[in-house]
Amino acid sequence: MLSAQDLLLPAAALGAENPLPPLRSHQEVHEVRNLAELPAELRANIEYGGLRSTLPCLDQDSYDRTLVDTVLPSLVLENDHARAVVLPSLGGRLYSLVHKASGQELLYRNPVFQAANLALRNAWFAGGVEWNLGSTGHWTGTCAPMHAARVEGPDGTPILRLWELERTRNLVTQLDFWLPEDSEFLYVGVRLQNPAEYDVPAYWWSNIAVEQSAGTRVLVPADQAWRYGYGSRLDLIDVPAELTYPMRHDQAVDYFFEPEPGERPWIASVDAEGNGLAQASTERLRGRKLFVWGEAPGGRRWQEWLSPGLTGPGYAEIQAGLARTQMEHLKLPGATSWQWMEAYGRVSVDPIAAHSDDWPTARRAGTVALQDVLAGLPEREAAWSAVIDAEPAESLAVGSGWGALELARTGWSVSAGTPFAPETMTDRERAWLPLLDGQLPATDGVPDGTLVAWRELLEKAEENWLVWYHRGVARFYAGDEGGAVAAWRESGDNPWALRNLGLVTKDLAAYERAVALRPELVELRVEAAVLALETEPDRAADLLQGDDPRVQLLRVQLALANGDAQTAHELLAAGIQLATVREGANPLTDYWLAAEAALGTDRPVPPAYQFGMGGS
Repeated sequence: MLSAQDLLLPAAALGAENPLPPLRSHQEVHEVRNLAELPAELRANIEYGGLRSTLPCLDQDSYDRTLVDTVLPSLVLENDHARAVVLPSLGGRLYSLVHKASGQELLYRNPVFQAANLALRNAWFAGGVEWNLGSTGHWTGTCAPMHAARVEGPDGTPILRLWELERTRNLVTQLDFWLPEDSEFLYVGVRLQNPAEYDVPAYWWSNIAVEQSAGTRVLVPADQAWRYGYGSRLDLIDVPAELTYPMRHDQAVDYFFEPEPGERPWIASVDAEGNGLAQASTERLRGRKLFVWGEAPGGRRWQEWLSPGLTGPGYAEIQAGLARTQMEHLKLPGATSWQWMEAYGRVSVDPIAAHSDDWPTARRAGTVALQDVLAGLPEREAAWSAVIDAEPAESLAVGSGWGALELARTGWSVSAGTPFAPETMTDRERAWLPLLDGQLPATDGVPDGTLVAWRELLEKAEENWLVWYHRGVARFYAGDEGGAVAAWRESGDNPWALRNLGLVTKDLAAYERAVALRPELVELRVEAAVLALETEPDRAADLLQGDDPRVQLLRVQLALANGDAQTAHELLAAGIQLATVREGANPLTDYWLAAEAALGTDRPVPPAYQFGMGGS
């Protein structure tokens, strides 16, 4: 059975997109500092396909931390054995998977929706199963809608299909959720279509949040793993018993398991009794990973930050990907599709074997418990392949119109099973259609994210301030900084071109003029103040107006720069709730310690400020 239902959750507002284009990617915590030591194939994959910017997508950084009961649309697949809940407006997240006979929720089901700064576009939320594609990190569509429809399954049961265009790579993403009538496992068929005639870097990781306890153990058919911590090294290590218990780690760490030749890929998280969630797949999805936040104060603080009101031990993540590690991209050839089948369901492993100190015994017990599911996956994928191109029978949710717009430009051929109808375009997408005929009418509004793939059309278009602005962004994205600066100067006295000039050339006067033109735009004011603090601190104070937490934090920085540690301490002691604090950054603690050192005092860092994730 497939139905549409309302899901009521305490939720923080996501807010509007940031109109300032992300000319450069956010700091990426997945730097690898020992590349020269790695095997050639692994090193080549890491060096290939890095994303210069998330354009044409804009950042999502206007969310808050005020929880209000909110109705979210959900799509529910259900049979006598299991119930799966999918959120089409939030990247197709598999929010819940319940095993009915035991009553067990197999995933970590976050009781709230709270965005935090962990994704490529900033906003991300914890829980369930997230589908990550495009580039290293949480994907650009994780807090965005997808198209959804009902499709007739090969066995007569309905398939829930979700699809969308991943805009940084122009890959068509298809997710087919299938819960056969007699199955305790949910099957998810995934297809990535590259409709272009050229190769595209491909990346995929299914990110699965599972509840943890002191007795939780992760089982996987591997004897070695690539360890990646905040020291930014990849080191191949053996898999000891301690590694596989998430709550026995003090610090946040990733373990990318080295696939064992000849074994079908799977991973499971089981409790002290040997029960829990298993994920398995056909061979293309060969990578498996364990991520833990760690039990140190920083890890616990992050879990509470992502799930306000958290009282239990929180969650760990087990993941499945196309490559061995999340630092790699693979080459998806032009006019080519990749597909695979995933299975999600409850596994029961003999608890003595599951928790054996002898790792080969434990992991073999997992393989035995999953043998029927593993053996049946190729047949399930073959059955799904018969309907992979079936046209949607009933629309259940509408995603964006960007796919339809790209097809209007390129004429690419995509599957009939993932249509991008012209009527899905909104005013936002239709505003770009005149560019196909050489025009982009100038308005007094806020420029949208530049369609950087449309650079050739922008260069040929009739000139006005908006065309020059977008030309500049497209040129900068392509590596032509000089051409970009020239274009923004031609664009004239508008806050958007002036901001880009300020950012790229470090021209504080350009930033100040942009702020004067749009004083209400906090993101612009914050960027200008950051540059002032770096170059001419005396000019920062005038920019730091308002009560936004990002402004408050910069006031602390200014006070420290001016030698006024007492004011810095008072601002911090009053409390700053920085909604957009970034994973891997810890400015609140850093400034607190700096103020204490300057004052000659040693007051402990407030727990609310302890976001530090460093360590071994």
